[in-house]
Amino acid sequence: MKLLFPTLLLCSLLLSFVLSEPSSATSPFCGNKCKGRCAKAGVMDRCVKYCNICCQECGCVPSGTYGNKHECPCYRDKRSSKGKPKCP
Repeated sequence: MKLLFPTLLLCSLLLSFVLSEPSSATSPFCGNKCKGRCAKAGVMDRCVKYCNICCQECGCVPSGTYGNKHECPCYRDKRSSKGKPKCP
């Protein structure tokens, strides 16, 4: 009976950790590069989101606001589930 409260507390903490959304924290490198890359995007929030995902996985972001994907083959070759380029 003495262990009931600590056990419930521990279970609730573990459950909240498991159900929480993953952190959207990005590295300063990716954040700055993606803001520059998406500076002229029509939907900047979405552009920055996908750029950060690609940057975290690939470790690079092409220069400029469009094109230059040859500078980062991993970034260039990422595809969505529909086969379209994933990275802006």
